[in-house]
Amino acid sequence: MRDLTKMMMKRREIFDPSELLRPEPKFADKPISEFRDYSINENDPMKERVRQTYLQMHTHQTVGFVQGRMDRWLRFDTFEATIMEALFKLNDLVDESDPDVDIPNVVHAFQTAERIRAEHPDDDWFHLTGLIHDLGKVLAFYDEPQWAVVGDTFPVGCAWADSIVYRDSSFQANPDRFNPKYNSKYGIYKKNCGLDSVMMSWGHDEYMYRFLKYNNTRLPEVALYMIRFHSFYPWHSGGSYDYLCSEKDLDMKKWVLEFNKYDLYTKSTKLPDIESLIPYYQGLIDKYIPGELKW
Repeated sequence: MRDLTKMMMKRREIFDPSELLRPEPKFADKPISEFRDYSINENDPMKERVRQTYLQMHTHQTVGFVQGRMDRWLRFDTFEATIMEALFKLNDLVDESDPDVDIPNVVHAFQTAERIRAEHPDDDWFHLTGLIHDLGKVLAFYDEPQWAVVGDTFPVGCAWADSIVYRDSSFQANPDRFNPKYNSKYGIYKKNCGLDSVMMSWGHDEYMYRFLKYNNTRLPEVALYMIRFHSFYPWHSGGSYDYLCSEKDLDMKKWVLEFNKYDLYTKSTKLPDIESLIPYYQGLIDKYIPGELKW
Protein backbone atom coordinates (compact mmCIF):
# COMPACT_ATOMS: atom_id res chain seq x y z
CA MET A 1 0.00 0.00 0.00
CA ARG A 2 3.00 2.35 0.30
CA ASP A 3 3.05 2.90 -3.48
CA LEU A 4 -0.68 3.70 -3.44
CA THR A 5 -0.14 6.23 -0.68
CA LYS A 6 2.68 7.87 -2.65
CA MET A 7 0.41 8.16 -5.68
CA MET A 8 -2.29 9.83 -3.63
CA MET A 9 0.18 12.27 -2.08
CA LYS A 10 1.39 13.19 -5.55
CA ARG A 11 -2.17 13.90 -6.62
CA ARG A 12 -2.70 16.12 -3.58
CA GLU A 13 0.16 18.26 -4.86
CA ILE A 14 -1.38 18.60 -8.32
CA PHE A 15 -5.08 19.12 -7.57
CA ASP A 16 -6.81 21.66 -5.34
CA PRO A 17 -10.09 19.94 -4.49
CA SER A 18 -11.59 23.11 -3.04
CA GLU A 19 -11.67 24.50 -6.58
CA LEU A 20 -12.42 21.43 -8.64
CA LEU A 21 -14.81 19.12 -6.81
CA ARG A 22 -18.58 19.16 -7.19
CA PRO A 23 -20.01 19.63 -3.66
CA GLU A 24 -23.12 17.87 -2.52
CA PRO A 25 -26.08 20.32 -2.69
CA LYS A 26 -26.55 20.71 1.04
CA PHE A 27 -22.88 21.64 1.43
CA ALA A 28 -22.42 23.55 -1.82
CA ASP A 29 -22.35 27.17 -2.81
CA LYS A 30 -22.77 26.21 -6.46
CA PRO A 31 -26.45 26.03 -7.55
CA ILE A 32 -27.62 22.59 -8.64
CA SER A 33 -28.64 24.09 -11.98
CA GLU A 34 -24.97 24.64 -12.80
CA PHE A 35 -24.11 20.92 -12.68
CA ARG A 36 -23.94 19.02 -15.98
CA ASP A 37 -23.53 22.24 -17.94
CA TYR A 38 -23.11 21.16 -21.57
CA SER A 39 -23.32 24.62 -23.08
CA ILE A 40 -20.92 25.22 -25.96
CA ASN A 41 -18.01 27.60 -25.51
CA GLU A 42 -15.11 26.93 -27.84
CA ASN A 43 -12.92 29.26 -25.78
CA ASP A 44 -13.40 27.19 -22.62
CA PRO A 45 -10.91 24.26 -22.72
CA MET A 46 -12.93 21.98 -20.43
CA LYS A 47 -16.23 22.58 -22.23
CA GLU A 48 -14.60 22.06 -25.60
CA ARG A 49 -12.92 18.86 -24.39
CA VAL A 50 -16.31 17.55 -23.25
CA ARG A 51 -18.04 18.53 -26.50
CA GLN A 52 -15.39 16.88 -28.65
CA THR A 53 -15.60 13.68 -26.58
CA TYR A 54 -19.34 13.48 -27.16
CA LEU A 55 -18.99 14.36 -30.84
CA GLN A 56 -16.69 11.37 -31.33
CA MET A 57 -19.00 9.17 -29.26
CA HIS A 58 -22.13 10.12 -31.14
CA THR A 59 -20.40 9.74 -34.49
CA HIS A 60 -18.98 6.27 -33.89
CA GLN A 61 -21.32 4.49 -31.45
CA THR A 62 -23.33 2.35 -33.88
CA VAL A 63 -24.92 -1.08 -33.65
CA GLY A 64 -21.94 -2.57 -35.47
CA PHE A 65 -19.43 -0.80 -33.27
CA VAL A 66 -21.08 -1.99 -30.05
CA GLN A 67 -21.26 -5.55 -31.32
CA GLY A 68 -17.57 -5.40 -32.15
CA ARG A 69 -16.59 -4.07 -28.74
CA MET A 70 -18.65 -6.74 -27.00
CA ASP A 71 -16.89 -9.39 -29.07
CA ARG A 72 -13.58 -7.85 -28.06
CA TRP A 73 -14.11 -7.25 -24.35
CA LEU A 74 -16.57 -9.84 -23.12
CA ARG A 75 -14.01 -12.62 -23.47
CA PHE A 76 -12.43 -11.19 -20.28
CA ASP A 77 -8.96 -12.19 -21.32
CA THR A 78 -7.16 -8.82 -21.25
CA PHE A 79 -5.64 -8.85 -17.76
CA GLU A 80 -6.09 -10.19 -14.25
CA ALA A 81 -6.26 -8.03 -11.12
CA THR A 82 -8.08 -7.64 -7.83
CA ILE A 83 -10.74 -4.96 -7.45
CA MET A 84 -8.42 -2.80 -5.34
CA GLU A 85 -5.58 -3.08 -7.85
CA ALA A 86 -7.88 -2.06 -10.68
CA LEU A 87 -9.39 0.72 -8.61
CA PHE A 88 -6.06 2.45 -8.14
CA LYS A 89 -5.45 2.44 -11.86
CA LEU A 90 -8.14 5.15 -11.89
CA ASN A 91 -5.70 7.42 -10.06
CA ASP A 92 -4.29 8.16 -13.51
CA LEU A 93 -7.63 8.75 -15.25
CA VAL A 94 -9.47 12.05 -15.63
CA ASP A 95 -12.86 11.67 -17.33
CA GLU A 96 -12.84 13.78 -20.51
CA SER A 97 -16.65 13.74 -20.74
CA ASP A 98 -17.32 15.29 -17.33
CA PRO A 99 -18.01 19.06 -17.34
CA ASP A 100 -18.04 19.31 -13.53
CA VAL A 101 -14.80 17.73 -12.39
CA ASP A 102 -11.20 17.43 -13.46
CA ILE A 103 -9.71 15.07 -10.87
CA PRO A 104 -8.65 11.40 -10.87
CA ASN A 105 -11.56 8.98 -10.81
CA VAL A 106 -10.23 7.14 -7.75
CA VAL A 107 -11.01 10.22 -5.62
CA HIS A 108 -14.57 10.29 -6.95
CA ALA A 109 -14.91 6.57 -6.17
CA PHE A 110 -14.11 6.94 -2.47
CA GLN A 111 -16.14 10.13 -2.08
CA THR A 112 -19.20 8.50 -3.62
CA ALA A 113 -18.82 5.43 -1.44
CA GLU A 114 -18.32 7.43 1.75
CA ARG A 115 -21.38 9.63 1.23
CA ILE A 116 -23.49 6.53 0.59
CA ARG A 117 -22.02 4.95 3.72
CA ALA A 118 -22.94 8.04 5.77
CA GLU A 119 -26.58 8.00 4.66
CA HIS A 120 -27.10 4.22 4.24
CA PRO A 121 -24.89 2.87 7.05
CA ASP A 122 -26.49 -0.60 7.13
CA ASP A 123 -26.28 -1.33 3.39
CA ASP A 124 -22.68 -2.39 2.91
CA TRP A 125 -23.43 -3.64 -0.62
CA PHE A 126 -24.44 -0.06 -1.48
CA HIS A 127 -21.13 1.29 -0.13
CA LEU A 128 -19.19 -1.08 -2.37
CA THR A 129 -21.40 -0.23 -5.35
CA GLY A 130 -20.46 3.40 -4.90
CA LEU A 131 -16.78 2.51 -4.77
CA ILE A 132 -16.71 0.40 -7.94
CA HIS A 133 -19.42 2.00 -10.08
CA ASP A 134 -16.89 3.62 -12.45
CA LEU A 135 -14.33 0.84 -12.35
CA GLY A 136 -15.12 -0.17 -15.91
CA LYS A 137 -13.18 2.92 -16.97
CA VAL A 138 -10.04 0.77 -16.78
CA LEU A 139 -10.86 0.11 -20.45
CA ALA A 140 -9.19 3.44 -21.17
CA PHE A 141 -5.82 1.94 -20.21
CA TYR A 142 -6.13 -0.77 -22.87
CA ASP A 143 -6.40 1.24 -26.09
CA GLU A 144 -10.05 2.22 -25.82
CA PRO A 145 -10.60 5.89 -26.64
CA GLN A 146 -12.42 7.77 -23.89
CA TRP A 147 -15.48 8.29 -26.10
CA ALA A 148 -15.93 4.50 -25.97
CA VAL A 149 -15.48 4.38 -22.19
CA VAL A 150 -16.94 7.43 -20.43
CA GLY A 151 -19.96 9.71 -20.71
CA ASP A 152 -23.73 9.35 -20.83
CA THR A 153 -25.05 6.18 -22.45
CA PHE A 154 -27.99 5.64 -24.81
CA PRO A 155 -29.55 2.78 -26.78
CA VAL A 156 -28.25 1.99 -30.23
CA GLY A 157 -30.49 0.45 -32.85
CA CYS A 158 -33.33 2.93 -32.45
CA ALA A 159 -33.95 6.68 -32.71
CA TRP A 160 -31.85 8.91 -30.44
CA ALA A 161 -33.87 10.78 -27.84
CA ASP A 162 -33.92 14.56 -27.71
CA SER A 163 -32.68 14.40 -24.10
CA ILE A 164 -29.24 13.12 -25.15
CA VAL A 165 -26.60 15.81 -24.62
CA TYR A 166 -25.62 17.66 -27.82
CA ARG A 167 -28.38 15.74 -29.61
CA ASP A 168 -29.00 18.50 -32.16
CA SER A 169 -25.44 18.73 -33.40
CA SER A 170 -23.48 15.55 -32.72
CA PHE A 171 -25.11 12.65 -34.61
CA GLN A 172 -24.96 14.01 -38.17
CA ALA A 173 -22.13 11.70 -39.24
CA ASN A 174 -23.36 8.55 -37.46
CA PRO A 175 -24.11 6.00 -40.22
CA ASP A 176 -27.04 4.47 -38.29
CA ARG A 177 -28.85 7.77 -38.80
CA PHE A 178 -29.45 6.79 -42.42
CA ASN A 179 -30.49 3.17 -41.79
CA PRO A 180 -34.29 2.79 -41.64
CA LYS A 181 -33.81 -0.35 -39.57
CA TYR A 182 -32.28 1.71 -36.78
CA ASN A 183 -33.70 5.24 -36.99
CA SER A 184 -37.34 4.74 -36.00
CA LYS A 185 -38.69 5.15 -32.47
CA TYR A 186 -38.48 1.44 -31.63
CA GLY A 187 -35.89 0.45 -34.22
CA ILE A 188 -34.90 -3.18 -33.71
CA TYR A 189 -36.82 -3.40 -30.43
CA LYS A 190 -40.42 -3.88 -29.38
CA LYS A 191 -42.51 -1.75 -27.06
CA ASN A 192 -41.72 -2.51 -23.40
CA CYS A 193 -39.23 -5.21 -24.39
CA GLY A 194 -37.15 -4.46 -21.28
CA LEU A 195 -33.74 -2.87 -20.97
CA ASP A 196 -32.11 -6.27 -20.70
CA SER A 197 -33.01 -6.71 -24.40
CA VAL A 198 -31.68 -3.29 -25.42
CA MET A 199 -28.15 -2.78 -26.74
CA MET A 200 -26.61 0.24 -25.03
CA SER A 201 -23.78 2.39 -26.36
CA TRP A 202 -20.48 0.82 -25.38
CA GLY A 203 -18.77 2.11 -22.26
CA HIS A 204 -17.77 1.49 -18.69
CA ASP A 205 -21.32 0.85 -17.40
CA GLU A 206 -22.10 -2.12 -19.62
CA TYR A 207 -18.59 -3.50 -19.33
CA MET A 208 -18.59 -3.37 -15.51
CA TYR A 209 -22.01 -4.98 -15.32
CA ARG A 210 -20.89 -7.84 -17.58
CA PHE A 211 -17.59 -8.13 -15.71
CA LEU A 212 -19.36 -8.55 -12.36
CA LYS A 213 -21.70 -11.19 -13.78
CA TYR A 214 -18.83 -13.07 -15.40
CA ASN A 215 -16.81 -13.08 -12.16
CA ASN A 216 -19.79 -14.30 -10.09
CA THR A 217 -20.24 -11.29 -7.84
CA ARG A 218 -22.37 -11.66 -4.73
CA LEU A 219 -23.69 -8.11 -5.04
CA PRO A 220 -27.52 -7.98 -5.22
CA GLU A 221 -29.36 -7.39 -8.48
CA VAL A 222 -30.24 -3.83 -7.55
CA ALA A 223 -26.51 -3.00 -7.31
CA LEU A 224 -25.98 -4.39 -10.81
CA TYR A 225 -28.82 -2.19 -12.10
CA MET A 226 -27.21 0.87 -10.56
CA ILE A 227 -23.87 0.07 -12.17
CA ARG A 228 -25.31 -0.83 -15.57
CA PHE A 229 -27.53 2.23 -15.95
CA HIS A 230 -26.02 4.98 -13.80
CA SER A 231 -24.81 6.84 -16.92
CA PHE A 232 -28.12 6.37 -18.79
CA TYR A 233 -29.11 9.98 -18.11
CA PRO A 234 -31.54 10.24 -21.03
CA TRP A 235 -33.62 7.62 -19.22
CA HIS A 236 -33.32 8.19 -15.50
CA SER A 237 -33.02 11.98 -15.66
CA GLY A 238 -34.22 12.97 -19.14
CA GLY A 239 -37.52 11.10 -19.09
CA SER A 240 -36.85 9.24 -22.34
CA TYR A 241 -37.02 5.58 -23.35
CA ASP A 242 -39.63 4.44 -20.83
CA TYR A 243 -41.40 2.92 -23.84
CA LEU A 244 -38.61 0.33 -24.05
CA CYS A 245 -38.80 -0.50 -20.34
CA SER A 246 -40.46 -3.39 -18.57
CA GLU A 247 -42.30 -2.91 -15.29
CA LYS A 248 -39.21 -4.21 -13.54
CA ASP A 249 -37.05 -1.54 -15.20
CA LEU A 250 -39.44 1.21 -14.16
CA ASP A 251 -39.47 -0.10 -10.60
CA MET A 252 -35.65 -0.25 -10.55
CA LYS A 253 -35.39 3.33 -11.80
CA LYS A 254 -35.95 4.68 -8.29
CA TRP A 255 -32.82 2.85 -7.15
CA VAL A 256 -30.78 4.21 -10.05
CA LEU A 257 -31.98 7.70 -9.14
CA GLU A 258 -31.09 7.11 -5.49
CA PHE A 259 -27.60 6.13 -6.54
CA ASN A 260 -27.34 9.01 -8.99
CA LYS A 261 -27.63 11.69 -6.30
CA TYR A 262 -24.45 10.33 -4.74
CA ASP A 263 -22.65 9.87 -8.06
CA LEU A 264 -23.38 13.39 -9.28
CA TYR A 265 -23.51 15.54 -6.16
CA THR A 266 -21.45 13.70 -3.55
CA LYS A 267 -18.40 15.90 -3.62
CA SER A 268 -17.09 17.86 -0.63
CA THR A 269 -14.20 20.27 -0.35
CA LYS A 270 -12.15 17.71 1.59
CA LEU A 271 -10.27 14.73 0.17
CA PRO A 272 -11.10 11.47 1.91
CA ASP A 273 -8.32 9.76 3.81
CA ILE A 274 -8.14 6.94 1.31
CA GLU A 275 -5.37 5.02 3.05
CA SER A 276 -7.44 4.76 6.25
CA LEU A 277 -10.51 3.62 4.28
CA ILE A 278 -8.80 0.78 2.42
CA PRO A 279 -9.23 -1.89 5.16
CA TYR A 280 -13.01 -1.30 5.38
CA TYR A 281 -13.54 -1.47 1.62
CA GLN A 282 -11.18 -4.39 1.23
CA GLY A 283 -13.44 -6.25 3.64
CA LEU A 284 -16.43 -5.53 1.40
CA ILE A 285 -14.50 -6.63 -1.67
CA ASP A 286 -13.63 -9.90 0.08
CA LYS A 287 -17.31 -10.38 0.88
CA TYR A 288 -18.84 -9.59 -2.51
CA ILE A 289 -16.22 -9.92 -5.26
CA PRO A 290 -12.99 -11.41 -3.87
CA GLY A 291 -9.71 -12.52 -5.33
CA GLU A 292 -7.89 -11.97 -8.57
CA LEU A 293 -10.42 -11.47 -11.34
CA LYS A 294 -10.49 -11.72 -15.12
CA TRP A 295 -10.91 -8.42 -16.94
